[in-house]
Amino acid sequence: MNPPNKYLITSALPYANGPLHIGHLAGAYLSADAFVRYLRLSGKDVAYICGSDEHGAAITIRAMKEGTTPQEIVDRYHEQIRDAFEGIGISFDIYHRTSAPIHHETSQDFFRTLYENGSFTEQETDQFFDVEANQFLADRYIVGTCPKCGYEEAYGDQCENCGSTLSPTELINPTSTISGNTPVIRKTKHWYLPLEKHEDWLRSFILDGSLDGEPHHYVDEWKKHVVGQCKSWLDAGLQPRAITRDLNWGVDVPPEIEGAEGKKLYVWMDAPIGYVSATKQWAADHGKNWEDYWKDPETALVHFIGKDNIVFHCLIFPAILREYGEFNLPINVPANQFVNLEGKKVSTSKGWAVWIHEYLQDFPDRQDELRYYGYKIMPEQRDSDFTWKGYQEAVNNELVNNLANFIHRVLVLTNKYYDGVVPEFDESISINAPQESGLPTWHDSELLDLFDRLHELRTYLKAYDFRNGLKTLMEVSSVGNQILQLNEPWKREKTDPDSVKVVINLGLQYVTALSVVSRIFLPFTSDKLRDMLGLSRIREEGEFVDIMDALSEGKHLLPSGHQINKSEHLFTRVADEDIEKQILKLENSDSSDDHEEGLNGTVETKPEATFDDFSKLDLRTGTIISAEKVKKADKLLKLTVDLGFERRTVVSGIAESYKPDNLIGQDIVLVANLAPRKIRGVESQGMILLAEDEKGNLGFVSPPKGWSKGDVVR
Repeated sequence: MNPPNKYLITSALPYANGPLHIGHLAGAYLSADAFVRYLRLSGKDVAYICGSDEHGAAITIRAMKEGTTPQEIVDRYHEQIRDAFEGIGISFDIYHRTSAPIHHETSQDFFRTLYENGSFTEQETDQFFDVEANQFLADRYIVGTCPKCGYEEAYGDQCENCGSTLSPTELINPTSTISGNTPVIRKTKHWYLPLEKHEDWLRSFILDGSLDGEPHHYVDEWKKHVVGQCKSWLDAGLQPRAITRDLNWGVDVPPEIEGAEGKKLYVWMDAPIGYVSATKQWAADHGKNWEDYWKDPETALVHFIGKDNIVFHCLIFPAILREYGEFNLPINVPANQFVNLEGKKVSTSKGWAVWIHEYLQDFPDRQDELRYYGYKIMPEQRDSDFTWKGYQEAVNNELVNNLANFIHRVLVLTNKYYDGVVPEFDESISINAPQESGLPTWHDSELLDLFDRLHELRTYLKAYDFRNGLKTLMEVSSVGNQILQLNEPWKREKTDPDSVKVVINLGLQYVTALSVVSRIFLPFTSDKLRDMLGLSRIREEGEFVDIMDALSEGKHLLPSGHQINKSEHLFTRVADEDIEKQILKLENSDSSDDHEEGLNGTVETKPEATFDDFSKLDLRTGTIISAEKVKKADKLLKLTVDLGFERRTVVSGIAESYKPDNLIGQDIVLVANLAPRKIRGVESQGMILLAEDEKGNLGFVSPPKGWSKGDVVR
């Protein structure tokens, strides 16, 4: 079967209940973005679809806790997530939202069509009901003691302590998160999708890549952990899945259907339909036919997700699409595993995360550095770990010392020796060995080697192997550095200038190739590099095909006589101080209004500490006697604190809340026995205690007036 020329690519809809973090980015978005950019560079017709998932119990719980509306919650986070994606360079064709009218209409059309097709069953079940709130309780509106491990704050669908899947009626001492009362059991009716009826064709579809006896997956091979998880569910026997809930926020069951009053579509059903509604909106905005991307059998559908969404995208959503009829099913679902942070699981409730919007604030010109490290540690087959030291080493040792170094040397030498004009050279000149008649020249041979490496890169990308794809990209740069080191044009220029022209011309061909293929992983870098080369920026309109065709025909990618511009540094080294600041931020992380809180609506605290743990802290009263800004650090102040028996220098991240002059004479409490730490070159000898309200405002924890400096706080 020939490979497709048209693609519909989706990334999992992020939940609009908190900011975007590095685990999200490396899970479902960087991989999709690289694949989409590769397809566009290969001349394919691509629609890249995503949007915010704005329904679900957690959003209403958060709204109740904050005394606001679900719409205000999703508006806030939809905008923040959208801006974070744009800032880090994720190239969606549309970033939509499931609260949009077109999504409600599309979701209701799916329900109505399946209902009319007889695709559902109706079941009466026991469900918890909050008498005081006068409403049925969704799973996440209920907490209680886990029957399996005894954890006292398990949710109605899962215990996050032991990981067990639960039903609300299994909880011991269940409590409503709305009123805090014990709920009662009442009967309620819901519609179910009988997944057991779909087992046979789903098994052939997932395990054999066939549909109705015909091959379906083109040449793609699905990841083993994706197939394994699906097989586990199929072997256990699929069960009916509820598709409606008694909620007051979400997509209404079509009102003309009997029994629809008070019923909403279960979020797991309406969220993936968001791919369809977003495609409709994108097509309407651009004068296209959305059905060409969802119903044309020559179009390939690929879902990029995290491993927690495998069942929904490989089993449940395909069953819904097939029941509706005429919709394409995915040719692949290349799910990634999870990214941990500094050896621990990412915890949004505790602030243990690298938030993308904060990264963009702290490192405004380093978007590609985070992208690079995200690809380098991408959890394609197993969980991986993000560490700030690893990030620093990747930037300094690979991007700066390898990629930027090679490009900078080639461009600097071109400007130095040839006034920035690509040198013309004698094709017969060989390097380091006599040229034999009839054989390719050294220059041509090296270009053929470049073609082979780019072909290898393309092979990895087709197989969704982005880590090896990135590695191959960096190998092109490494080979370029080796060519320079072996031939030392800076030494040969005076003794053999003709051979130097050959070396520099070849180096410029490599740099030009890198300016195209770096667009896949490092789009901001590609733009800078194209500007330095004096070339138009990549539009992602088949340029990869163009350079491969040129190389295969023995043509040069950058013609002799072309004028380039001055070289600028593509990357700069990440300082130790910047890394220490990020690690310190993590160590001091806690729940705040900017981070997602516990889904039961309560603020999660730090892990339990013993009295012995607390007694190790030496808390002392003191007074700030001087304050000044730390150079090149917008958020940091350098403070001098008088403890009575000595003076300490402390670096504190309060510059956005307090002006230095207003801090003189401020009484404080200091953690006096904290190990010293260098921050931005200043040794900080303690930590000042601060309180933070739900809006992020900071306030000093101060002793009563009249207390002496250096008093112990117990």
